[in-house]
Amino acid sequence: MKILLAVIFVLNLTNLAVPKHLITSSPSLTESKPVGRRPTYEEYKQQRESFLQTEDHHLLGANVTLTENEQLVNKFIMQMKLDEMEKGFNDSYNFIPARHIFEVLDRFGKSKVFNIIRRLPKGGVLHAHDMALGSTDLIVNATYLENLWQKGNFGLNHGPEFKFSRESPGKEWSLVSEIRQWMTNEVYDAKVAEVFSLYNADPLNAYKSLDNVWSKFQNLFVCLAPLITYAPVWRQYYHDSLKQFYDDHVQYLEFRGVLPEVYDLDGKVYSAEEIVQLYYEETEQFKAKYPDFIGVKFIYAPGRYATDEEFQKLLDTTNRLHKKFPNFLAGFDLVGQEDPGRSLFEFAPALLKLPASINFFFHAGETNWYGMKTDQNLVDAVLLGTKRIGHGFAVLKHPKVLKEIKRRQICIEINPISNQVLKLVQDQRNHPAALLFSDNYPVVVSSDDPSFWRSTPLSHDFYVAFTGIASAKQDLRLLKQLALNSIEYSAMNSEEKTEAKEKWNKAWDHQISGLAVDIVAGKI
Repeated sequence: MKILLAVIFVLNLTNLAVPKHLITSSPSLTESKPVGRRPTYEEYKQQRESFLQTEDHHLLGANVTLTENEQLVNKFIMQMKLDEMEKGFNDSYNFIPARHIFEVLDRFGKSKVFNIIRRLPKGGVLHAHDMALGSTDLIVNATYLENLWQKGNFGLNHGPEFKFSRESPGKEWSLVSEIRQWMTNEVYDAKVAEVFSLYNADPLNAYKSLDNVWSKFQNLFVCLAPLITYAPVWRQYYHDSLKQFYDDHVQYLEFRGVLPEVYDLDGKVYSAEEIVQLYYEETEQFKAKYPDFIGVKFIYAPGRYATDEEFQKLLDTTNRLHKKFPNFLAGFDLVGQEDPGRSLFEFAPALLKLPASINFFFHAGETNWYGMKTDQNLVDAVLLGTKRIGHGFAVLKHPKVLKEIKRRQICIEINPISNQVLKLVQDQRNHPAALLFSDNYPVVVSSDDPSFWRSTPLSHDFYVAFTGIASAKQDLRLLKQLALNSIEYSAMNSEEKTEAKEKWNKAWDHQISGLAVDIVAGKI
């Protein structure tokens, strides 16, 4: 009762008129405010040190503890990193991450930091695509097979059509083996390598806009499909791609695939289930041959341009694959340029009908726009329950998304070189992932489509992230954390993750020991 009376009394007071002589005027904008005591220089230095230490404790990798051998390797790699950064600080034009990768590709191999990164087990790649896994050498090799026909010539921005067939597909088609005879193998190989890559020695002038580079990028897949979707090539390409990842010390892979029409000389067109079965069989054979390889999972990722009717058929395929390959199929995604493509919001009604056991790994926010449907895909990805976000380039523009990805532990798959080649960022020092690295967000570094920019399966992206995006203070602990994150945020179950960490730890310790010996011996 006393409390109630007190409340009523206060409420009544608020309704009383306040005498004018008790009302004080607000200070003018020009009126000075009381100034507190400035800190002494010693106090300032202490506050500054505490401030910087707090920031350092938030860095990605800050919680990693290094062994004696790791500390030795760390000291060396940091000397090399800081040396490169110091030279870049004095002349940024010669700093590799500040330049377009096509302009400096030949310089990576001269970097001691890059060469150490190449030797380190990097865990897994969680963002890659089916027809851009392997190097262009694998594509060139496929053009030596018999029964390959060609229609049209090699143009500046396009290639000829290819098709495997026992008989001529038509009067405008010629056998590649005959074309090679008059063109010579050396010239023909160079033409194939050129047409199936975005590489250009003058990239800033060759690709004036994002839409311009995306046009050629998507055309690569169209031209490439009939060549590598020939069943024998498809199988060999996948196997050889795994070997290239393995040679780059990548022990695990989760890749997106559109499941294109794979065909053979008898006219058979393989079903979605048959293609995934092929992936599974080749993966198991590869694991048997290389026991320290952890494995592969497949993410079904058709194009985002589908109509509602087409999309429902894609979801039907997803359900069938999920039932037949419950462990090998990691989940579902949509691919293709986001800006002109349909948004996740448009697909949401159908997506929400999929069983919760089918995980989402959505591309979202691969754009420079703000407040448009493309960057808002980030919001929809979170609300739809995505496990990871592909690219997430626009994530800094959505503070609530940032808050949610940390709270829900939604991993962002960063693809630095892809973002540069596809004209989202020119200088990697300006990559938005710097903030994610600075505050221990759930992130991994992946490579997207490495064959199209002539880079390694992962080492080039790791190097760029380590020297260009990360703080100068971030060291071997960052590289180790990124590798561990690729296991932790993978689609593997807990038992698989335990086994994966054991295989990775064994490989990591072996390479660290080897690096330590070489450093002491002065061989690096």
